[in-house]
Amino acid sequence: MANLKEIRSRITSVGSTMQITSAMKMVSAAKLKKAQDAITAMRPYSDKLTELLQSLSATLDGDAGSVFAEQRDVKSVLVVAITSNRGLCGAFNTNVIKASNKLAESTYAGKKVSFVTIGKKGNDILKKNHYVTHNNNEVYDDLTFDNVSDIAERLMTLYKEGAYDKIVLVYNHFKNAATQIVKTEDFLPIKPIESEEVSSSADYIFEPSKEEIIETLIPKSLKTQLYKAIRDSFASEHGARMTAMHKATDNAADLKAELTLTYNKARQAAITNEILEIVGGAEALNN
Repeated sequence: MANLKEIRSRITSVGSTMQITSAMKMVSAAKLKKAQDAITAMRPYSDKLTELLQSLSATLDGDAGSVFAEQRDVKSVLVVAITSNRGLCGAFNTNVIKASNKLAESTYAGKKVSFVTIGKKGNDILKKNHYVTHNNNEVYDDLTFDNVSDIAERLMTLYKEGAYDKIVLVYNHFKNAATQIVKTEDFLPIKPIESEEVSSSADYIFEPSKEEIIETLIPKSLKTQLYKAIRDSFASEHGARMTAMHKATDNAADLKAELTLTYNKARQAAITNEILEIVGGAEALNN
C-alpha cells in the first residue's frame, strides 16, 4: 500500500504542475497578442528610417557625416545582450547568451569586449565570465519609448566619447509564436549601404541640408532601433514561454496518464493478492 500511496502523491503533484503550466501558457498567450501587435506595427517605420539614414550617410563626402557614422579601427566592443527577467521560456535566454559569448570569445577575440545587459537572466550568467558595465532589468517594468531612450542615449554617449569603437545588439527576433531567431545587429557606427545601391533611389531634394537632417534624425533612429530590438525580444519571450508551457502541459498530461495506469495496475495486483490470500486461507481451513 505504501507504493500505491507514493504513486497517488505523484499523480497529485503532476496534476498541480499541469494546472500551473496551463495557466502560464494562457497568460503568455494573452500578453503575446499585444506584444506582437506592437512590434509588427513599428517594424516598417524603423526599417524605413534606418534605410533612409544609411542612404544619406552613403552620399555624404568625407567627414561631413555624423560622428555616429564614423568608421573606426575596432579595438573595444560593447555588446548589448537583451534577455528576459524571468525564465521558463525554453532556450530563449540561453541562445542569446551563447551568441554573446561567441562574439566575445570568437568574433572579437583579442579585443576589449564589455557588456550591457537588458534582462536579469542574461546579467546573472554573463557577469560570471565577462565585464558588465550596466544592467537594465527595470526597463521591462514599464516598456515605453522614453525609458528605452535613456538607455540609447547612454550608449550614444559612450560611443561619442570614444569609450567603444563598436556597439552590437544581440536579441531574439520574433518570427512567430513557435520560432525566435537570434540576431546580431550593429548599433554603432551606422553602416552606410553601398553607393551603387543608393544611386538609383537618391534623387531627392533635401530641405534643410543632408547634414542637418542626419544630425537630427540619427539619435531618433538609434533610439527607435533599440526600442524595436527590445520590443522584438519581449514578443519573442512570450512566444517562447507560451510554447514551452504548452509542451510542459502536454508532457505533464502524458506523465499523469502513465502514472494513473501504473497506479491502476498496482492496485489491481494488490487486490488480486488479497483475494488469493483469502482463498488460500479458506482452503487451509477446509483441510
